[in-house]
Amino acid sequence: MSVSHIAEAKGPRREAFESWRKRSRLVRRMRVILPVCIALIMASMVGFVIQAGVVGQKVKSNDADAPIQLINPRFVGRDKKGRAFVLTAKTATRDPKDYQRVLLDTPMLVLDEEGDRPVRVSAKAGVYREEAKVLNLEGGVKLNGGDLNFTTASSVFNTATGELEGHGEIQGAGALGEIIAKSYGVYDKGERMVFKGGVHSRIESK
Repeated sequence: MSVSHIAEAKGPRREAFESWRKRSRLVRRMRVILPVCIALIMASMVGFVIQAGVVGQKVKSNDADAPIQLINPRFVGRDKKGRAFVLTAKTATRDPKDYQRVLLDTPMLVLDEEGDRPVRVSAKAGVYREEAKVLNLEGGVKLNGGDLNFTTASSVFNTATGELEGHGEIQGAGALGEIIAKSYGVYDKGERMVFKGGVHSRIESK
């Protein structure tokens, strides 16, 4: 056999050997690279889970700290004499620093709702104290119903006794005519209204 034939015989074997050696190197590299990639993927997944958990806790904490609020609430009650009253508002928000305080936006109080001449008291804002059973109304307070049509700065309603009182200038018109005073009280389901302090009135004859 000539030298050329030997070289031709060795050529295919050498190529096959080189190809096998390349595949071996690739396999060894993949054995190193694949575990590293898997470890990186696992680390990323763990990091994502931890981050999602932290964000979720923050959201839950924020939700837990948010004040309790009711939209268009309607509270129905009776005083100790059984007289019905109804309190509504745009919103009712419990004070997160004092759960006995309920903050009311644009409250409306109706006294003796089941009677023939209910009295309506509206205001821009209000605060209800659950432990004292007292409702404080502030800002542009208006009393309407029957022969009553008055405006005042503030009013206090005792849900236990059913009495409505105010210490601040009140002015308007009643059954007898125009009245201005520094304080007032509404009793007996609105049938009796008492004015005190600097009372000025103009009686209209019928």
